[in-house]
Amino acid sequence: MQTNSKKNEIKPWKVKEWIIPTASPDFVCAMENVLEIYERPYDSRFPVVCLDESPKQLFSETREPYQKNGVDFIDYEYKREGVADIYMLVEPKGGHREVFISNNHNHFSYGKMLLQIANKMYPCAERITLINDNLSAHKASSLYELLPAEEARAMLKRFEFVNTPKHGSWLNIAECELSVLTRQGLSRRICKKEELQTQATAWSDERNNKQIGVNWQFTSKDARIKLKRLYPIIIT
Repeated sequence: MQTNSKKNEIKPWKVKEWIIPTASPDFVCAMENVLEIYERPYDSRFPVVCLDESPKQLFSETREPYQKNGVDFIDYEYKREGVADIYMLVEPKGGHREVFISNNHNHFSYGKMLLQIANKMYPCAERITLINDNLSAHKASSLYELLPAEEARAMLKRFEFVNTPKHGSWLNIAECELSVLTRQGLSRRICKKEELQTQATAWSDERNNKQIGVNWQFTSKDARIKLKRLYPIIIT
């Protein structure tokens, strides 16, 4: 399901100027590749899935918080309990997302996410388009370290990998969803990975149950106008 609510619209051209690089054919080409994919009609056989990850510092309280007259009192002191990584998987037009907590974001964790997507989330999909950024850990070859070669090759044939351009991670809808998760579901201190997974799952279940999709309104046609300065000058 796809919503038309304006509050769910994502307008990436409003990002701060310093985030967007100078004119580059490489940037433009990769950007328009992503935007063209977002314009595809929804088809459950060929899902478009966005992946992004973010570290989350874990903290425990040194003193028990309490509430008085409806006001939460939390001591400023805390204890560091390590770091976990949040993996966000979102299918924009399908209105579905899942969140997984990992110990790190190395290439093995990425490979496990590929298995999760192919075997658990979309076992019946013919081909899965996966949009992610250019992080060095995003190695499809990691499947060869997790599966026999024949199975790894068969798995990779089910994927179409598309990377956002360098300095263009704002084109990844999963990054936007991670921001929403952080604001809505992870605003307080969390001390254990298990608790982090519970909170993230509760948030994703609520949004999935409401069938909240993403009304992405930015197209290549828009980019050629609003981000005209990024397009290289034609050499004649």
